[in-house]
Amino acid sequence: MPDPVTPDAPDAALPPSLRLLKWLVVLLTLTMIGGVITVVGLLVTRMPETLAASTPALPEGLQLPEGTRPAAITFGTGWTAIVTTDDRILIYGKSGTLRQEMQIVPESGP
Repeated sequence: MPDPVTPDAPDAALPPSLRLLKWLVVLLTLTMIGGVITVVGLLVTRMPETLAASTPALPEGLQLPEGTRPAAITFGTGWTAIVTTDDRILIYGKSGTLRQEMQIVPESGP
């Protein structure tokens, strides 16, 4: 004997407006699942191209002056700047030759 509280058909007790709302929720859920699958698929197929982009490389003939240690390196178009631990900026060309050297003067005061 069926339970009198729960009807046999799950949609039998729902008014028509709620049945429509139920199907809209199901449709939205399927759309969201499809969207997430699409985004993940695009990330998986496109990210290796982005991550494989060439990173800048130091010029082959670059030689730091004796006793200097690099603290930071910056790459520009046609040049490489190296900030040393002794407060100098060394700018090298594409061939690795020293183009310019600048001394960083510390600020005076407290």
